[in-house]
Amino acid sequence: MEEVLRRVSSFPRLRYMGSKYRLVPHLAELFAELGGSTALDAFSGSGVVSYTLKCLGYEVTSNDFLAFPSVIAGAAVANQRTKLSDAEVARIVGPSLDGRDFIQSTFDGLYFTAADREFLDSAWSHIDELRGAKRSLAISALVLAAARKQPRGVFTFTELRYDDGRRDLRLPLHEHFIETVAEYNSVVFDSGAKCRAIQSDVFDVEPSFDLVYLDPPYAPPRDDNCYIKRYHFLEGLSVYWRNQEIMHDTKTKKLAKRYTPFSYKHTITDALRDLFKRFSESMIVLSYSSNAVPDAATIEALLRDFKDDVEVRTIDHRYHFGTHSTAQRREAVEYLFIGR
Repeated sequence: MEEVLRRVSSFPRLRYMGSKYRLVPHLAELFAELGGSTALDAFSGSGVVSYTLKCLGYEVTSNDFLAFPSVIAGAAVANQRTKLSDAEVARIVGPSLDGRDFIQSTFDGLYFTAADREFLDSAWSHIDELRGAKRSLAISALVLAAARKQPRGVFTFTELRYDDGRRDLRLPLHEHFIETVAEYNSVVFDSGAKCRAIQSDVFDVEPSFDLVYLDPPYAPPRDDNCYIKRYHFLEGLSVYWRNQEIMHDTKTKKLAKRYTPFSYKHTITDALRDLFKRFSESMIVLSYSSNAVPDAATIEALLRDFKDDVEVRTIDHRYHFGTHSTAQRREAVEYLFIGR
């Protein structure tokens, strides 16, 4: 287990709402205890849990309904051997192949400096020449670079706020990219088990796994948990905004919202029930927070409708809002619902 945790500790950190980086030691111990050979990470997000499952030797299917988490999983989970060479990185940070300016013109004055936006366009002129795992690696590194350069890692505001002088906010995007490529390259390894990355609605994923890990959006009692609102730029960047609906009348030029029943308190209970039913033949592990609805007793009762052996474990956890040392933090309990 020590070797697994050491390897996972090198996984590139993307600031992402609900990310499980800090819970990996608990999850890794639990997955090793449960066993099995095939696993589904149904809501992969940052990719760290999918990568943990890979490090444990599972044949992993990593799924998300957004594009950029699926690309990250393609780079670090499904990819067993391929890395980007120094020469390939040098080409990507070099002159544009075609002078494209979509990002420069669309997001002028909204995000990043003019030089950074020019780099993003230019980088994509080279990425369009790549295929397979090399393409996934380059896009993942570009997404991570953009997330690190943006204050707080979210794109719900446009003016430069929260500028506390951190290096990430000062470093040019092309230099971020060189660093993030190295980070993704460093975690590529052959686990000996076939892994894949898909982008799908969870209810369209075939239920054929020994273990299913569920980390859906947590339905908040107030506010919202809209991932597109927060990460629309990363989602668009991961596909160069192809086939994406940009809401040009909004200040942030965000993408159109995508419906999921897990985001609303009036639909979350039925969605969880349907999820448990769909994967009832697998061992189920669900992560959920005490800051969300429904409550733990309701979720446990739902899972008992499909599983005879149900266990609930609690982990003290602090969610933080912001990326600096003075960011607001909220005490919460993270529940692990285990159905065998």
